Amino acid sequence: MAKIISGKEVSAFIQSKMTDEVKYLNEKGISVSLAVIIVGEDPASKVYVANKKKACEKLGIVSYEYALPENTTQQELLDLVNELNQRADVNGILCQLPLPKHLDETSVINAIDPDKDVDCFHPVNVGKVSIGNGKLLPCTPAGIMEMMKYEGISPEGKNCVVIGRSNIVGKPISSLLLNANGTVTTCHSKTKNLAEITSQADILVAAVGRPLFVTADMVKEGAVVIDVGIHRDENNKLCGDVDFASVEPKAGYITPVPGGVGPMTIAMLMCNTVTAAKIQNGVI
Repeated sequence: MAKIISGKEVSAFIQSKMTDEVKYLNEKGISVSLAVIIVGEDPASKVYVANKKKACEKLGIVSYEYALPENTTQQELLDLVNELNQRADVNGILCQLPLPKHLDETSVINAIDPDKDVDCFHPVNVGKVSIGNGKLLPCTPAGIMEMMKYEGISPEGKNCVVIGRSNIVGKPISSLLLNANGTVTTCHSKTKNLAEITSQADILVAAVGRPLFVTADMVKEGAVVIDVGIHRDENNKLCGDVDFASVEPKAGYITPVPGGVGPMTIAMLMCNTVTAAKIQNGVI
């Protein structure tokens, strides 16, 4: 029977540390702040933004919210980003994705000052992560690394398999595992003999975006299984990319859905915001 890695527990631990960091910076006369931009009325985006605002309030981070109408132009959005780039009282800038279809996400991401890019989507920060010297880290992948660290799981010398190659999770978690001296295989839709590869993984990260995709026959006995997916099954119940019921008895460690990787994303966003404030004030 696998040990459950609780994202709620680990994120509470991380956020407690960040509360102390924010107090320390405040005592030095440094305020920590995050500006969040949301365009349009996407319900899921509104929930995410509200959760980020709550997390900021809990930790003592100042939050600025810019809710723009659906018909905002590309130039208006870029002008706002540029204004926030220039403001010394703004440490982190986050533009909630997805944007309405008429807006170019890449241009907006590229316009954010890399030192304020708390999502770690800017090519400069992506490159730093790739070569192993990033200070701002992609939130979900960094959260996965923190969960393993909390449980005393080191990727060093382990066979690490990542299913999925998205820019948000798959590619960056592969980089972080490699930076931590794991032997990393990245699998995707064109991979042949997938189950043969995954069943040799000491650490298996499922970020494929397909519900209940990873089954017990794909998992090595005693493996660490990290489930990044979040979906609703035919009964409208939350589930992940991993078939938890069949995999949990075989795994050594496993993350649940919900309550696994999910809570870590906002915790690591808070970490990045604190790190950004330190960078901008010469504390790091």
